[in-house]
Amino acid sequence: MSISTAAVTDQDQPAPAPERNPRRWQILAIVLVAELMDLIDGTIVNVAAPAIRRDLGGSQSTLQWFGAAYTLAFAVLLITGGRLGDRLGRRRVFVTGIIGFTLASAACAVAPSADALIVLRVLQGGFGALLIPQGFGVVKEVFAEDEIQKAFAAFGPVIGIAAVASPIIGGALTSGNLLGLGWRAVFLVNVPFGIAGLVGALALMPKTGGRRDLRLDPIGVGLVTLASVGLVYPLVEGRQLGWPAWIFGVLAAGVIGFLAFAAYERHHGERALIAPSLLRNSTYTSGLFVVVCFFASMIGINLLLSVFCQLGEGFSPLKTGLTLAPFAVGVALTAGPSYPLAQRFGRGSMQVGLVVMGAGLGLLALMVGGAGHVSSWTLVPGELLAGMGMGLALPPLFDFVLAGVKEHEVGSASGVLNASQQLAAALGIAVFATIFFAYIDAGHAPASSVAKTVLFAIIPLALAFLGVFRLPRRAREAAAIA
Repeated sequence: MSISTAAVTDQDQPAPAPERNPRRWQILAIVLVAELMDLIDGTIVNVAAPAIRRDLGGSQSTLQWFGAAYTLAFAVLLITGGRLGDRLGRRRVFVTGIIGFTLASAACAVAPSADALIVLRVLQGGFGALLIPQGFGVVKEVFAEDEIQKAFAAFGPVIGIAAVASPIIGGALTSGNLLGLGWRAVFLVNVPFGIAGLVGALALMPKTGGRRDLRLDPIGVGLVTLASVGLVYPLVEGRQLGWPAWIFGVLAAGVIGFLAFAAYERHHGERALIAPSLLRNSTYTSGLFVVVCFFASMIGINLLLSVFCQLGEGFSPLKTGLTLAPFAVGVALTAGPSYPLAQRFGRGSMQVGLVVMGAGLGLLALMVGGAGHVSSWTLVPGELLAGMGMGLALPPLFDFVLAGVKEHEVGSASGVLNASQQLAAALGIAVFATIFFAYIDAGHAPASSVAKTVLFAIIPLALAFLGVFRLPRRAREAAAIA
């Protein structure tokens, strides 16, 4: 072989493959187990909540706190959880989070009172905020660039399975009264997952050193915590207390707290929870507005219908879970095509999704409000149409929000985006359950009350529709600008 031929042959050979962790797919499975625990816990309790209140007692606002306590704690501590993983090492924080989450879940199952359960739900949310952010970082550590998209693609089916299965599992466990546990079994679901995830993490996850020089932001955490509680507490408790003047003062303080948090973050970039440049990125902040409006409507309606089915129509928890399944079916039908539609039609495809979702909620209100007797089939057309709208609007939304974010801002931007979803969930639960119970207190029938409340849920969707106009026409345009 001549020298020239040898040179050509060497050039034609492919570049060496990047180094791969031989256990990367098993590690991905562990991360997905943790993700499944959070996804199930975030929705399974909504179906069981009326049964929990019947057993443990408490007011109507207590029922709201069963869901809001978890999502609120998760939201305010999520970004700090990600920062702790960077500082102390992701494996260490992941293990701490999964141990705490599993123990808190088991403790919820033996809660002796409603107040104790709410406190334990806060602990669950806090440990969840430690656990979940580490998974994405670990996946990026163990997968090479040419496989990372395949790894992240596995999250989609897990989310879909959780969305379909959680209400049904929650209803089946509560109605089936397995081993006499009743609703307590919904919290024990996490225990075998947690044990499996812990064993796998200790055996397989790589040990990585943290960045001890990375500074935390206790003042920022304190401000965002007080501001979040200041918003959610009055919305949950105000109706029960008769809307005294001080409740509105707390609500105003929550709004002021968020403004103070934003101002503080802008001037403390070296330790800020949120990269200050993100607060000046109009595409990103507009996207957060859309996310908050969307998730407040979506999660709030989920709890609202669960409460209505059981307290208003006397459905069993299992029947309630099956009744809510068409939402997830609708999402499954349109989530796949949503990406190519967004690539072809840009942000307009998301707006079509929001319109379809709003139309589904309108149909739901029309059929429920005009029915003398509400059956599961009464809810199916509106739920299915609303779910199809969700599937069109939601998957591309995150691409549009994050496309205009610079590479060094992605970690902070993703954390804030997830935290915003959780805070929106807490707000949606607080607002729509409060409206529903206010109609009930005023003497309206349950069907009329839920129909009127569902119409209110169209308002944040309309605001989200308008907010999308502030996003780039196509996600790649924002990426090019960044």
